[in-house]
Amino acid sequence: MAERTLPTAEDARRTAAEAWIWGYPLLADYRNLYAQAVDPTDPGSAGGFGSFRHDAGPVAPDGADIAHSTAWLDLRAEPWVLSVPATDRYHVLAVHDLDTVHAGFVGSRATGREAGHHLVAGPGWTGPVPDGVSGVLHTATHLAGVLGRTHVAGPDDVPGLRAVQEGYRLRPLSAFTDTAAPHPAEEPVWPVWREEETGTVEFFTVLDFLLRFFPVLAADRDLRTRLAALGVDGGGEFEPAALSPELRAALEAGVADGRTRLAEATAGTTRPAGLGGTRAELGADPLRRAIGAHEDLYGLPEVEVWQRDPAADGPPDGARHAYTLRFAPGQLPPARFLWSASLYGLPGRRFTENAIGRSAIGDRTPGILYDDDGGLTVYVAHRRPADAKRAANWLPAPAGPFAVTLRLYGPDPSVLDGRWPLPRLTRDDGADG
Repeated sequence: MAERTLPTAEDARRTAAEAWIWGYPLLADYRNLYAQAVDPTDPGSAGGFGSFRHDAGPVAPDGADIAHSTAWLDLRAEPWVLSVPATDRYHVLAVHDLDTVHAGFVGSRATGREAGHHLVAGPGWTGPVPDGVSGVLHTATHLAGVLGRTHVAGPDDVPGLRAVQEGYRLRPLSAFTDTAAPHPAEEPVWPVWREEETGTVEFFTVLDFLLRFFPVLAADRDLRTRLAALGVDGGGEFEPAALSPELRAALEAGVADGRTRLAEATAGTTRPAGLGGTRAELGADPLRRAIGAHEDLYGLPEVEVWQRDPAADGPPDGARHAYTLRFAPGQLPPARFLWSASLYGLPGRRFTENAIGRSAIGDRTPGILYDDDGGLTVYVAHRRPADAKRAANWLPAPAGPFAVTLRLYGPDPSVLDGRWPLPRLTRDDGADG
């Protein structure tokens, strides 16, 4: 075998920077895959490949209006069949590739409310589609994830939520067709996830492992060729300790360059829009995918869910002010399925505990009261409003900085093209009185 011609230090640094940006989503995905499908001791484990882990919605401390279902698929030996029940409840199960790009969707918008069976097939699969299968979702990688989102209206709605979630089912194609199973794929030696390695040259050790599950795409061919020249070719044999001091330093500098570039791209206080989608929707820009993985991992395309943070009178702070979010008559969020406003504590954009266990409010929230003119006013404050009507529409804020994100599931075209006016989060220090 001919020896590889190693690139110059300058070229290696440039390749490392580009590869860190390109590979960032793969490692962000592997972080979750390892915890949920590989490590049985992790609290978030789904029990391995091919099984769902459902969260409990509002019985959990976050009080959200969307409950998640997570599963992982190894598609090397054969496809899997994803089955869903008939339901009028909004739901979407998004199948994503190893680099977090979506391969396809099953749910209220994409496939309708009827029960159905949907084939998830990996790269190169060309077998016959069995009777009873509604459609095929083709992935670009041999490992894939499924992230389901199912609406839940409140604590009293949890039994209905669970009934739908229990109807989500995954089976190997051979089990679905009751035929002999193919020989199983070889079990790899999964690299132990270590968060600190994502910022070092060890990043490429994990990336080298993951590339065996990711056939080269035309858009990535040049970068993959340059990576292979560095020994990162999916063979699982990349060893940083074997690098010359000069080449190792070049790769370390390239990792630092990539991290700086992503940090600069995500430095804004407002979360960018439109970060999730399919390859056709996202295009070939690796930085855009990296920003999406950093800011909104597994984010959905805007045709599925449109989300924006309403403009505010300065950075919102529950310790200093109360606020209102007012939807004028005739300007309630136009969504085909539902809409909600979620509140997150800052920094970190996490749900915060509060006295009523509510972190989101929307058109399906039990007990909300509309204004006399047909509009709707949401009251955002740290203290519970004394007025009963305001209390019914209260979205509790922490005693500190926060952000509100408005989401429309199945947005109307007037939202997507900018004709619908986004409301403002306005200071109203009488709102908590």
